[in-house]
Amino acid sequence: MLPVTWDTIRVFLHVTAATVWVGGQLTLAGLVPGLRRLSPDAPRAVARRFNTIAWPAFGVLVATGVWNVVEIAPGWDTDYGRTVMVKVLVVAVSGVSAFLHSVARSRAGLAAFGALSGLSALAALLLGVMLG
Repeated sequence: MLPVTWDTIRVFLHVTAATVWVGGQLTLAGLVPGLRRLSPDAPRAVARRFNTIAWPAFGVLVATGVWNVVEIAPGWDTDYGRTVMVKVLVVAVSGVSAFLHSVARSRAGLAAFGALSGLSALAALLLGVMLG
């Protein structure tokens, strides 16, 4: 059996947190139409509850992302390093747009920031897979 190393723990935590952050957003987006049929207040209540696990997961993503960069120490002038920089930017967009979604009051703001957060989270996931 392969050994469990700190690298294993680091990547496991990062992937688990990404599962919650990205997968949770996709799941919630799929549930919203049905939740609206139950009650106009149901989507907001479920989203607030989701936020209690999503934001800690985002924090773990950021912390383990920093840990990944420290451990890997990519050359910033390489394709790998530039991809890491793009991923950091996309993660920031995901976090900021998710925050703006959580404080938006108009349907347009909720839709725009929710879509931007979800799409940027998926982009960050794709970049993470590219980085291997």
